[in-house]
Formats: sequence, structure tokens, C-alpha cells
Amino acid sequence: MGPPGAGKGTQAARVSERWGIPQLSTGDMLRAAVAAGTPVGREAKAIMDSGALVPDAVVVGIVADRIEEPDARKGFILDGFPRTVAQADALDAMLAGKGLALDTVVEFVVDEGILVERIATRARETEARGEPVRKDDNPEVFKTRLEAYRQQTAPLSAHYAGKGKIERIDGMKPIDEVTEDLTALLSKYES
Repeated sequence: MGPPGAGKGTQAARVSERWGIPQLSTGDMLRAAVAAGTPVGREAKAIMDSGALVPDAVVVGIVADRIEEPDARKGFILDGFPRTVAQADALDAMLAGKGLALDTVVEFVVDEGILVERIATRARETEARGEPVRKDDNPEVFKTRLEAYRQQTAPLSAHYAGKGKIERIDGMKPIDEVTEDLTALLSKYES
């Protein structure tokens, strides 16, 4: 976990490759479940088609289905979930029902002011390459996303710290150094 732009996606992809476990994005899983027409996917589609947000129970159901796939048997990385303490509680209950529990929650600690500059730089570099700039790479949109993170997701840090599940990594280091720190941290969970 960490605010937008902290490097979660970059590091999750590296962990996924290093350990051969899937990086599970709830957005990707929702789209796949809808496309596959699974029971949970049909429920999610009906909710999304009505313009409503998909409730936590449906998202947890999609995660529950996805972690049953063979590629997740050795483990998985949750990307974009949970985003709230309520979702974390629902996730814990679902995992407990399967005889599973989170090994750890990694929090990337970053300077938010520098993140805003990173996003602006990323947008300029993308534009210079002639590629389309992600709409959330606009500094004002990014600041709105940061505020939403502070209000909704940041409380997860204290939640998981209280359970002894959080590990913090300096996300301001160069990308490869963050990967080294993350690899060292996660290596203690290898079986």
C-alpha cells in the first residue's frame, strides 16, 4: 500500500516476476469476471450498468474466486485492494474461511510533495514520447486522488500495524533499491 504514484504497481510487477505469483488488480479481476460471465461477474455487471459502485462483498467474492485459480496457489499480490478498513476486515474474513491469512502488508513510505512532481514529470515524459498521457497523471487530478487516499486508505496503515502485519519500505529510494529492500523483506516469507 501507499499513495498513488508511490511505485506499488512497478514493485508488484517485479515481485510477481521474481516469485512467479500473480499480481491481482481488483479492477482487472472485475473486468475479467464480467467478461467471463461468472455469477459474481454478472452481479458486478448489473451493478456497474446501473451506475453504482460495486459493493465490498462483490469485490471480495471476485477476489475469493480469483485466488482459487492454479497460478495463485503459491501466493498472490493484491493490487488496489483493500482500500478501506471495512474491505480489509471482509478480506480477512474471506481468507480465514479458506484457511489463509495475509503474510504481510507492505507500505511504501513516500513524500507526497515529491510524488506530485513525479507525476508531473511522468506526464511530461509521456507527452514528449508522443504517447497519450493518463488522465490521472494531471497534477490536479493526482492531488484529488491523494486526498482520497489520505481519507480512505491511509487508515489501513494503523489497522494493519495493530495486527502486526505491516512492513514499511522507503519508497523514495531509486526503483532498483526499493526492489532490493522489498526482495529482502519478502524473502523471509518463502517456504
